[in-house]
Amino acid sequence: MDSYTPSTRVGSRKKASVTSTRDYASSRRSHQYLEDNNGRDDATNSRVPRSKEPSFIAETSFVRAPLNSRVPSSSGVAKDKGKGKGKARDDSLHGVPVEIQEALVLEDLLFVLMGIEGTYVTYHPDYSPEGSDPLQGIRFAVSPTLDSSLRDLVERILPLGTYYTAITSFIELRSHLDFGLVNHAFCAAIRDMLKDYQTLLSQLEHAYSTAPQFSLQKLWFYVHPTLHTLSLLYLLTTELATAEGADPQSSSSESESDEDEARNEALGLGGAKLKAVLSEIGKSGLNGDASSIPVKGGEVLAIMYEKMQNMSGDPAARKLYGTLWRAAGRPYVEMVQAWIRTGRLIDPYEELCVKESKFIDRGTLEVDYTDEYWERRYTLRDGSTLGASSKRQQAGVPPPRTVGGRLPGGACVPPILERWKHKILLAGKYLNVIRECGIEISRDPSQTDEDVSMDDERFFKSIEDAYTHANRTLLSLLLRDQQLIPRLRSLKRYFFLSQSSFLTHLLDLSHAELRKPARSASLVKLQSLLDLALNTDAQGEDAMFREDVRVTMASSGLYDWLLKVVNVSGTIGSEHDGAGGHGQAQEEKKEREKEKDDKKSLLAMDALTLDYGVKFPLSLVISRKTILRYQLIFRFLLHLKHVEQALATTWVEHKTPTWRQLTRPPVASSRAGSPAIPEHTPNDWHVDFENWRRRVFLLRARMLAFVQQILAFATFEVLEPNWRKLEERLEGGKVETVDQLLRDHVDFLDTCLKECMLTSSKLLKAYNKLIVTCSTFALYTSAFTKSANQALAAGDSPEGMQGSAKRWETLGKFETNFNHWFRVHLDCVQFYASSENVSLLPLVVRLNSIKSA
Repeated sequence: MDSYTPSTRVGSRKKASVTSTRDYASSRRSHQYLEDNNGRDDATNSRVPRSKEPSFIAETSFVRAPLNSRVPSSSGVAKDKGKGKGKARDDSLHGVPVEIQEALVLEDLLFVLMGIEGTYVTYHPDYSPEGSDPLQGIRFAVSPTLDSSLRDLVERILPLGTYYTAITSFIELRSHLDFGLVNHAFCAAIRDMLKDYQTLLSQLEHAYSTAPQFSLQKLWFYVHPTLHTLSLLYLLTTELATAEGADPQSSSSESESDEDEARNEALGLGGAKLKAVLSEIGKSGLNGDASSIPVKGGEVLAIMYEKMQNMSGDPAARKLYGTLWRAAGRPYVEMVQAWIRTGRLIDPYEELCVKESKFIDRGTLEVDYTDEYWERRYTLRDGSTLGASSKRQQAGVPPPRTVGGRLPGGACVPPILERWKHKILLAGKYLNVIRECGIEISRDPSQTDEDVSMDDERFFKSIEDAYTHANRTLLSLLLRDQQLIPRLRSLKRYFFLSQSSFLTHLLDLSHAELRKPARSASLVKLQSLLDLALNTDAQGEDAMFREDVRVTMASSGLYDWLLKVVNVSGTIGSEHDGAGGHGQAQEEKKEREKEKDDKKSLLAMDALTLDYGVKFPLSLVISRKTILRYQLIFRFLLHLKHVEQALATTWVEHKTPTWRQLTRPPVASSRAGSPAIPEHTPNDWHVDFENWRRRVFLLRARMLAFVQQILAFATFEVLEPNWRKLEERLEGGKVETVDQLLRDHVDFLDTCLKECMLTSSKLLKAYNKLIVTCSTFALYTSAFTKSANQALAAGDSPEGMQGSAKRWETLGKFETNFNHWFRVHLDCVQFYASSENVSLLPLVVRLNSIKSA
């Protein structure tokens, strides 16, 4: 602001010439003119002795004080009341010489440049202290009786008063606490610039009082460079003031009341934790209007940056806006550096692009199936994520100021940091996890305490270095110190039944307990049997983690639950109104009753699953969300193993004499005396029984082959190859970030679920029918054996022929049901293998071999 200071100092002025003597005389005459007018009583037009004035205003030294002399006296205010405030006296300069007019208006301009109304330069007639917006500044009007030769210069200088009053009002308003540290720093920078302007005014006033040659033209010469500077400041403050679209004072009071309410809730004055959660969500803008959020934080920096770019053709504007932008961004830079270096979010006024949800702590990892701690504990205020290109994917993101416009407050990311925002978020998030593990965060040697600005290359380098350092530290903590890879191997061994015989031992040991209803089964007994099975099977690394495996019971059947998940449409009740809505309610009630009945009849075998316990920070990777996926795959494999075991038991039963003895009598012998036994025709009960028995064997073999092919496909062609890919990425160092590690782990599980046909409703429905048919057929083994014994005992009697019809009817139902759903399942697998999931092609070949059989 060097242009503010006059180039000619008053103390170095030359001796007065003839012209300066005339100016000096004019100036003195103007002062004498004012003293004469001010020293006369308005009613009598007579001189009033100063010594008789009732107050200390008569003290000359006080009246001549530079600032106090600008304050109008009470007599002057009373005198102007009749004419109305803000109206210049039309006849005040009639008959006054031009030199005196110049002196009078020159003194008024020194008032106006400070935002104070003068005698001949007054407030504009449209100005009202109550109705005018102070952020737009005060407009001034000059007396219409002023000489036209002076009017042009005066009107050129008048905008300075408007700019100054608007800027000072902006500083006064935006220095409130609710507007945040960025606004505070911005106002402080403007205040420093205005100090130069005030210094200029004091020098101009001194020149006016002491320099005879000081004139209106010289005043314009000195303030002309300042006019452009203040106009630039005025444009910037006006744009910031009008960005809210509402009265800033009302907005600040609303946000203040919101802040007080949220503070009371956080202190427990509201009485419920839920209210504190809703209060925090409301503060983040979920249910609020963007106009209720003041312009602060990143939004201020974004507006200033856009203004600086738009005015880049003006070197003075670019320099001025750049200086203010760097000064205003200093608190923002300090908050970013504190976050990326220590993991602590110091943002008392919610200005930073990163926000914290304090009601989500690491305790939620024990019961959270949505990974809220990692996904929502620390997030970007604009709602953007690495996996989604669009913004506002999260709840709590405030709406933009205008349609397609920028987000309000801290949700607005400064344009220069747009490509760095995710690294800023992750750097602090990684350090926060390390800090919550009780590990002291070692400072990166490349980090320095140098004062950097937002457009400094060192600032961006510090973000990159901090992100790299935090990521490497947390990855090392998870992979090496917390033994993540051995943990995942144990999960694969226990949940994917890979190279493990513990499940067979468990099923054999707990056979009686698993046949009970799920509610009646003893978890303590099952847990002890699991420990026994694991102790006989676990070796090496698995023995280290076997205590983390626990038995638990699911609340619903696997396939029913999966079908509900994949069939969710989100349109419940949207197509039904009135009576239709009542019918929908009745249907929902019936479904709930059916679920209760199914839950009561759910066997322990169908509800059995495993759980796996890990501590923080491994719970970030092996979270409840991933454990749920492991459980789904385990229950899928468990049911296959159980049905396979049941069909194998049926095969053992079919090797008993009842199923293996010959029913055809021996051919007649040639020995003498032996009666010849007649040949049996194809319509004998013997042939019928043999055909029925062969059909039972064939159906059992097809069912067993189907179950074994599905189990082999899921184990050797889905789980093992995908696991090897994940293991190679982890051990080969191909995982570069923690977020990539989390995504790879979840993607591995999702791929396994998809390729195991657990994400398609059509495949699930057909597969479920087939598995139920196979398990029911295995349960009918004893009934078939009993029927076979009865057939052998009855022979070709009428009772035997009647029993034969029942046998064929029962077997026909099983064959029809299995063949129908097998064809439906095979058609679905072929369709998905040719359109969506190519990995199902090997299964098509396997199933076709069963079909041909």
